[in-house]
Parts: sequence; structure tokens; C-alpha cells
Amino acid sequence: MEEVYIQSPLGVTKIIGDTNGIVSITVLNNNEPISDIVPEVLEDAVYQLHEYFAEERKTFSLTLNPQGTEFQKKVWDELLNIPFGKTVSYLDLSKKLGDPKAIRAVAAANGKNPLWIVVPCHRVIGSDGSLTGYAGGLHRKKWLLEHESPVKQQSLF
Repeated sequence: MEEVYIQSPLGVTKIIGDTNGIVSITVLNNNEPISDIVPEVLEDAVYQLHEYFAEERKTFSLTLNPQGTEFQKKVWDELLNIPFGKTVSYLDLSKKLGDPKAIRAVAAANGKNPLWIVVPCHRVIGSDGSLTGYAGGLHRKKWLLEHESPVKQQSLF
């Protein structure tokens, strides 16, 4: 298993994977040293994340290999269907998975998503439009949603 640490606008990002695919992409809350060398099997992931942050990429084309239960993988697969610049509620996601009563289990699986940004769990919000729970921190969720918004907010100052 290879790993690399890169700088992103939201902090140091750790990417883990091998020839079977990307296993994990996480944003860290500490300052790990940035990697000098990117392992060949992770080059595509690093390149595509840089493009995403530079507003040059809206979708990812990576081989993914997240580790989780069958239910978690089903939820993560459904997250891949949420278009760039759009959001869905946890209830909507539960309904799409066939069980509106599974909302808590769906939310828990969403929170365990190991592939930050690439599997867009940040696009899931509360039914009332609130930015509920986000493993990377609500400030990052807000940043990501604004980054993907088709309507860019202009600052007057």
C-alpha cells in the first residue's frame, strides 16, 4: 500500500492506494510533511485533486477500492450519482437506496466515507437545507459546497 501527503486549500490531504485502486483520501487536522515524491499508483489521484481545486475538474475518473461493509459500499456508490454543484438530503438518499427508514444508517455510512471529495459525501445535507455533520468539519463542507456552486458569491471587500 502506497501513501502520499499533498497540500490542498483545506489542509494536508493523505491519499492511500495501490494497483487495485484508491483506498482512502482524507483531510488531516494536523500538519504532516508534504511528500516530495508521489508514488506512481497515486499520481492520477493527486493530479485529479489538483484539477478539482483549480476548478478544472468536476468529475473524477479513478479506480476506487474503499474498504467497508456491503451496506456502506452501496451508500458510497449512490453518493457517486450526486452531480457536481447539487445537493441531496439524507432522506432523499435513503429513499434512493430503497428504505426511507434507514436514514440513520445511511447517515452513519455517509460519515464513514473513506474517499473525501471523490465520493462526494459533502453534497448530502439536512432536509431543512442545513449543513449537518461532516467528518472533515462543517467549515470544510461549506467551502466544498461553495467551491462547487454554479453561482459564485462575489465579495464586496
